[in-house]
Amino acid sequence: MAKNYYEILGVSRDATDEQIKKAYRKLARKYHPDVSKEADAQERMQEVNVAYDVLSNEEKKAEYDFELDHPQSSRSQGGNSHQYYSNMGGQDFSGFEDLFGRFGGGFGGFNEQRYQGRASYKGDDQHATLEVDLDVAFHGATQNVTLQIPTINAYGQAEVQRKVLKVKIPKGMKAGQKIRLTGQGQPGIHGGENGDLYIEIQYKATDSTYVENADVYHHLKISPWEAALGQSIMASLPNGKQLNIQIPKNAKTGQQLRLKNQGIPAKDPGHLFLILDIVQPDAQTEQQKQAYEAFAAAFSNFKPRSS
Repeated sequence: MAKNYYEILGVSRDATDEQIKKAYRKLARKYHPDVSKEADAQERMQEVNVAYDVLSNEEKKAEYDFELDHPQSSRSQGGNSHQYYSNMGGQDFSGFEDLFGRFGGGFGGFNEQRYQGRASYKGDDQHATLEVDLDVAFHGATQNVTLQIPTINAYGQAEVQRKVLKVKIPKGMKAGQKIRLTGQGQPGIHGGENGDLYIEIQYKATDSTYVENADVYHHLKISPWEAALGQSIMASLPNGKQLNIQIPKNAKTGQQLRLKNQGIPAKDPGHLFLILDIVQPDAQTEQQKQAYEAFAAAFSNFKPRSS
């Protein structure tokens, strides 16, 4: 009988389809003649292809396992086990093409006849992150997105493919929420479905605004007298609205005001948190300097470093 195909691939007889495929990938990268430095690369690659061609096919594998268990029967039939090798046609490399040809043609392109009777596998899902302006959360947008997709080329080498997609982003998406693009992931194996592409939406943070889930945090600058007296001010909000905000008396820097449902307009709307930043004006004119002197006199008992 010919060399044991399980030994050639380095797997046990109870190996799963995935384990057989994984072992083949590893050996294909090592022995393919176009990339291998091994002296017997072509011969070893032929052996590996033959072994995978048999063990990856349910019917051929069952027949091969029968021959392993009944060697006398194989010899009495004139050594039919050798037909697996002769059917491969020398340098056909069909097994290598089955696994990697989908990434770039490989050796002769797609041959549907070779895939008949073989198990199909859905391609791997891919994941990417897209960072957009906060304005998209309130109005939605359609953007062209360029993605760098890691993949395996026809020689079993890792490479990156460039893919440009038009992505429609609906309004109301929370930070971290994902858009699913069906069939835009890795190609399937043996005619299997393509994987999906999941794009995670994140919002660009600025010096004044950031997002957590559906909640928006925005720094609102106010004057010392607005903070002390609790004045009403007109403020521009991240959602584009102009709103009258009532500042509480004796407000402090870092104090937060919550505006309910004024965050990202998701199914469960987020809130807008205004973080108060008290801005101290510079004293540049004589009048301004006198105003600070009067202020200091009025608060002569105030000791900012007493604690």
